[in-house]
Amino acid sequence: MARLLIFDWDGTLSDSLDRIAHCLRLASREVGLPVPSMAAAKNIVGLGLYDATERLFPGIGRDQIHALRDGYARHFVREDEIPCSFYPGVLDTLEKLRNNGHLLAVATGKTRKGMDRVLKATALEGFFHSTRTADETASKPNPKMLRTLLDEFAVPVADALMVGDTEYDMQMAHSIDMPRLAVSYGAHERHRLLPYRPLGCVDDFEKIIDFIQYK
Repeated sequence: MARLLIFDWDGTLSDSLDRIAHCLRLASREVGLPVPSMAAAKNIVGLGLYDATERLFPGIGRDQIHALRDGYARHFVREDEIPCSFYPGVLDTLEKLRNNGHLLAVATGKTRKGMDRVLKATALEGFFHSTRTADETASKPNPKMLRTLLDEFAVPVADALMVGDTEYDMQMAHSIDMPRLAVSYGAHERHRLLPYRPLGCVDDFEKIIDFIQYK
């Protein structure tokens, strides 16, 4: 049974992919960059913003990255005055896991400022035992977020589990041999997740309990 459970946020816990993609498209248009499709914008969700913009716009200058980041943040904060809903079963399942003695953590491509804001807006401040963001560690798929969480709780990698919706999550965990579990309803399709040999790929968040308890 995994002691430390680490969750991605956007696309795994929070149904926020459409909002993120929409705001990224708005910001791209504002700074004069080609507007990515919704699919292309969703594809980079989970990466830190610098890595995401470099994938979307190879060779982009640092000034444009800053302008895009600022524009995206402005649009997202405005759109997110009412926080995105969680996927079905997320809150009940997390509560069960916490009550059963698991350590709960988040590893996200968000900034620290963005993570703190959404935790406050969703009344989850203090619920997770710890969180890590891309700007305070490194962007996925670099495993630095995971390593710092393992160190914080002195948990062996075999006693932890990463749960995510993207190949960046799976690759991050795979690179340090951390057990991993994929969800199929987020940014990346099942066929992109399975090559990283997750314990499973679930269609409903509640199903993760089966793998956490018994696999």
